[in-house]
Parts: sequence; C-alpha cells; structure tokens
Amino acid sequence: MKNMNRMKNLGIAAALALGASAFAQTPINVDASKSIAEIQPTMYGIFFEDINFAADGGLYAELVKNRSFEFDSPKMGWQEPNSNRHSLNKNSGIAKIINYTDSSGNENYARFEINDASGYEIINEGFRGMGIKKGENYRISVMTGNVNGISAIKFELLDENGAVFGEASIAPKGNDWTTFETIISPSKSAEKATLRITFSGKGSIDMDMISMFPEDTWKGRKNGLRKDLVQLLADLQPGFLRFPGGCIVEGRTLEKRYQWKKTVGAVEDREMLVNRWNTEFSHKLTPDYFQSFGLGFFEYFQLSEDLGAEPLPILSCGIACQYNTGELAPMESLDPYVQDALDLIEFANGDTSSKWGKVRTDMGHPEPFNLKFIGVGNEQWGQEYIDRYKVFAKAIKEKYPDMIIVSGSGPSPDGEYFDYGWEELKKLDAELVDEHYYKSPQWFKENADRYDDYDRNGPKVFAGEYAAHPKAEDGPKENNLESAVAEAAFMTGLERNADVVYLTSYAPLMAHKDAWQWAPDLIWFDNLSSHGTVNYYVQKLFANNRGTDVLKVSSNGNKLIGQEEIYATAAIDSGKGEIILKLVNTSAENKQVQLNISGSKFKSKADWISLSGDDIKAYNSFENPKTIVPVENEVKIKNHRTVELAPNSVNIIKLKKS
Repeated sequence: MKNMNRMKNLGIAAALALGASAFAQTPINVDASKSIAEIQPTMYGIFFEDINFAADGGLYAELVKNRSFEFDSPKMGWQEPNSNRHSLNKNSGIAKIINYTDSSGNENYARFEINDASGYEIINEGFRGMGIKKGENYRISVMTGNVNGISAIKFELLDENGAVFGEASIAPKGNDWTTFETIISPSKSAEKATLRITFSGKGSIDMDMISMFPEDTWKGRKNGLRKDLVQLLADLQPGFLRFPGGCIVEGRTLEKRYQWKKTVGAVEDREMLVNRWNTEFSHKLTPDYFQSFGLGFFEYFQLSEDLGAEPLPILSCGIACQYNTGELAPMESLDPYVQDALDLIEFANGDTSSKWGKVRTDMGHPEPFNLKFIGVGNEQWGQEYIDRYKVFAKAIKEKYPDMIIVSGSGPSPDGEYFDYGWEELKKLDAELVDEHYYKSPQWFKENADRYDDYDRNGPKVFAGEYAAHPKAEDGPKENNLESAVAEAAFMTGLERNADVVYLTSYAPLMAHKDAWQWAPDLIWFDNLSSHGTVNYYVQKLFANNRGTDVLKVSSNGNKLIGQEEIYATAAIDSGKGEIILKLVNTSAENKQVQLNISGSKFKSKADWISLSGDDIKAYNSFENPKTIVPVENEVKIKNHRTVELAPNSVNIIKLKKS
C-alpha cells in the first residue's frame, strides 16, 4: 500500500521509473508489423445541431434577438417601457409591425411613430442578455426607409443595472431602404447587457434588420461566427462536419422542416423558422427559440472548409419527426424533396454557370465545396423510411454516382426498428448507416465489442450521435468524468473496428448555460466564455491522435475490452512514424500493465498524455473550466516495461519509431 500511495503522488514519469511491482499486471501485446485496418480521415468528426441555442445566441455571433421582427410574436425580445398599444402614446411613441406585401422571406418590419422623442425608447434583451467585452468593437447595422422627421437614431449599451457603457448614433435619411452602420466601443464588460434605441426628432421611420455583431469574429468575417466557439471546434481537428442536425432536419410537421434553400442568399431575405426544440421539453420551454438562418447552408459549408472537415449535410426525406407528428409526404409527391437533394449537390459542387452553382458564386465562393457525402433522413424508421430512401438513392446515384449516401437505422441501437432498417439497407447495398445511442456509462463499457462481429462486407457504420448519460444532475454536471471515461472505453472499440466504422461524432455539440434543453453536451458556453467538458477532451485526444492504421492488440490471446477494467487500441501513423497506444482504465484503482510491442523498434522517449481524476462525478465548470484536462509528459518507455494507469483515466502513449 505504501508503494501504491507513493505512485499516486509521483505522477506518470516517476511511476514509470519505479518499474514493475508486485501488483497484478495486465499484458498488452501490440503487433506493429502490419496494419489490420485503415483508419478513415473522417473517423472522428463533429455533429452540429441548433439545440441549446447553439446557433442563434451561440455560434452565430448576432447579439440582437428577433432583429427583423419575424418571431410569431413580432415584438418578442423587445421592450417599450413607456409605450402602450392601447394609447396614442402622445408623450412617447410606439413601434407598429408592418407586413411586406411582396415578401420573399423577410415578412415584417417596424414603423416607429415618435410623438415625443424624450419619452420613447425600445430595448432589445439579446439572447439571455448580450455578452459585451471591453476592448472590442461592436458593429451596429440597421435598414431604414421612409424617414420622416427623424434626424438621428442613438444606440446605447446598458449594463445589468441599466447604466450606459457605450453609445453611437446614425443619421438616417431617404425613403428607399438603406443600410446604415456605426461602431460602439464599450467602456467595460458585461455578460447580460441590453441594447437601447432612442430617436431625435418627431415623426416616423421604418426599420428592419437591427443588428449588432462583434467585429472580432472567426477569421474576421463581417457579421460572422463567434470566435471562441469555432476555435474549440478547430482544436478537435475534425474529419467531418455534419449539419444541420439532428431532429431539427425533420420538423414537428413537414411545413416546419428545415429547407436549405431558404437559408442561402442575402441574409435579410432568409425566411425565419420556429425552432423545433422550443416546446419539445415541458420543463425546458423556450418559446423565444427561432432560427434566423444567418448561419445557413453556405456558412456550414464555409465552416467545414475552414476546419478542413468533409461537409456532411442531412436532408429531410419527406417524414416529419416520428416522435412528433410523423407526417408523411405521399410517395407521389416526393419529387420536390428529392430535387432539393439534387440541387444541394449542385449548390455545393456545380460550376458557376449552373443555377445553384451561380447562387454559391454570388455569395462569394466560385470554387466548389467538393461535397462527397449526403444524408437522407435523420432518425427515421420503418417501411415508410425505406420506401422513401429507395427513391432518393436511385435519383442521386443516377445523376451523381460517386456521391456517398448516409442512411439511418432509427433512434435506437437495437430493437425491431433497428433490425428491420439494417436488414433492408443491406439488401439495398447502402454505403453508410447512421447509428445513434444515448445510454448509461455502463452500457458504453459493456458494448466496447459492439462492432467486432459486424459484417465486414456489409454497409459501413456512421456512429452519428452518442453520449453516455450518467443522470448525475441536469446541466453541466452531466458531463462528468464517469461519462467521459466510459465513452473513451467504447471509442477503443470504434477504432479497433475501423474497417467497419468510418465516421463517429458525439452529440449534442453545444449548450448555452441559460438556455439549454438537453444535457450532456460537448461544449458549454455563456455570453462571454466557453469551455470544453471532460468529454470534449476525450474526443480531442482521440481525434488529435487518430493514426492511419489499426494495429492488433491482445492480452493473453484476447482483445482487451474490459478485462481488469482496461480497454485498449493501437494505431500507427505512417506519416509521422509513430505508434499510438490508447489505454483506458475505468477502475477506481491504479492498474499495472506490461507493454509488449513486436514488429517494430521505437525510441525510448515517448509522449504520454493522460486525463484522469479520483472523483468520477468531477466535471469542468464555468468557475473551474480546467478541473479535468489532459496532462502531457515526456517519459522513457522500454519494451516489456510495466507502466501504471491512474484511476478513471484515458491515456495516449506515442512512441517514435526508430
């Protein structure tokens, strides 16, 4: 016991220096002489869905909520403290919502009637407030028209106590719609600021697209994406980006489904849609959850390109969410849905002279996005899905024979719908089948061998949505060490079966701490900050140390899938000349393992990255975002050497070939 406690206190390098001990050792035999499977570049990727305010209020850096007065309640998010709709408002004024007669997506604007400018103000609350940082500039833009008697518009930032800490003005003019811009430089930071608008003059003015963005966005793009959140994604080095979901693809009804064509072109012309997660959970109602589509399909493709990730769009197959209405598009009316898929491929890959390739070009990207994958349906099941999948697959393959189609096996990892889906998709020679599993940590540990017996000649697997749910407590505490280590154990099985599993992604990706519907999530953020969960760092460890080929790993002649609570996989990176071991200890105790590597010589110095903790309920919080993060050390490792794995740990050992 004295020696064990000493090892705990000494850390990785010192524990290695102690060498073998009298404790039981698990042999880990790695055959580095040959590859047993190629690891796809898409093995570890990102699944993005606009849930938990991940787009508007999150990744999309717009700070004004309901900027175009398009919500079902057109003034939701706006307050007029000195106005009354049942009054003439002689001592103030009021905004009246006008509907465009020739709307092409943007249906409403506001007509401000100002009777006494000293008494009128309108305030936007933002997305649970506005995150404003001292030292950064914020661009205000607004479209105005029919200016009558109004000489100036003032914009003021208010802190949580209503004090002004930044202001700017514009001088609108003219009857035609014109966009005006100005810059606000705040004097301090605030997590829950608001934006107040006041006027000079008496009269009226039409206003639309009242917007505020930080100037410092990802890659400096005007009115772009939130920099810190994209950086967290980039650090994952993802092989693909799946978008836009998720159940959000399907809609509660077909009318409310996600339609990609309404999310491209000029931002001000994109048609807003209620988010299907706004009333899904009775205990987490978010009636102000809408989609502006400022983050639309063009931006998703652009983000994929930025990240060096394959774009993987998922489209409606003519079935509304089967957990909701399950509404079906009749088979004889499926053509528009299929055409949407064909047109999307043209939008992504078509030349500049094609209809949809020209739309992409006009948005500033004449080069094709080189789309290789497209998904048909999200989590559909039953014969109605298979019937519709057949129609899509036939049409897509006839026009684009090299396009890889992602199909689905339903929302569960087993059961009659799952079995039926796989049986039928095999008959159809499907290429990639999407599997989803949200289960307990114990399930993930027990299913590390899930793909060991899958048909090597059948469809490949896309593990498209997975997360271990410890049911510890709603919110960030769900993302604890227990769930992360269980996922790592399972992921060793994904990598070991890389000849079957081609793509994998955790879900959901992001959550706003004040506006979330679902937990756990990979990344948590508020209006000013963001951090990776323990689960995030597990994903990062696997993705950043993927390797190119799987090596055979055994222990006493067997695969290492939980014996002594140890899980293992190994890979070689042919480009870097590295042997990469991934070792997971799901036990609450230190574990001794003996490394035996044959078929290759390696240098004694190795990089060892370890993530661990004694408390399985520990998690990264806003107050302590680095509670559990990987620690890297350079160590000396010789063959047939005993090393010690810390309790509840994920370990990456990288050996340089000599």
